[in-house]
Amino acid sequence: MIVAIDGPSGTGKSSTSKAVAAQLGLSYLDTGAQYRAITWWMVTNGIDVDDVSSVAAAAGKPEIVSGTDPQGPTITVDGVDVAGPIRTQEVTSKVSAVSAVPEVRARITELQRSIAASAEQGIVVEGRDIGTTVLPDADLKIFLTASPEARAARRSGELKGADVHSTREALIKRDAADSSRKTSPLAKADDAVEVDTTELTLAQVIECVVTLVEEKRAGK
Repeated sequence: MIVAIDGPSGTGKSSTSKAVAAQLGLSYLDTGAQYRAITWWMVTNGIDVDDVSSVAAAAGKPEIVSGTDPQGPTITVDGVDVAGPIRTQEVTSKVSAVSAVPEVRARITELQRSIAASAEQGIVVEGRDIGTTVLPDADLKIFLTASPEARAARRSGELKGADVHSTREALIKRDAADSSRKTSPLAKADDAVEVDTTELTLAQVIECVVTLVEEKRAGK
């Protein structure tokens, strides 16, 4: 059972995906963390992330390993635990530029497909282009949405003390970059189920997705 959950930031993708995977005994993959990891590596190694050819040339160098236990997902680069460092503002501000480079997307997409293929019990994969590009044959595709205001409020809640207005502006800017890039833009797959989380609690979103997965399983 492969479940693809896509959507912009602040829609509850990570929390929902982890909880659904844990509840249903599936593996879990945060694909955004992989793009953050390769961005962190580029920054740490002095690669100019605005120079597409430099980023492309270095795309194959870092070894990225994702742990897929939903109770405690891990991510390492060249053996170093980067779960904390990849969430810094510096990485966040540069991840769109790095992830737009076709060579980076090809490298990470290949990694994601191999992880999904090796998940014996099935997997919940969350990201921005999973249902459209990475796993177009996923058993179930879900696209989470929410109003920019709701997403900004959630994200600033996560980033203790962040300003909601500037968070909202940053989210809209990131959406525009991700939706307009030439390679694998953020988009809803034609056969995805859209779930608007604006008025829903996290528990309600999780319940909704679990129900969709169980219905799909029963129908297989």
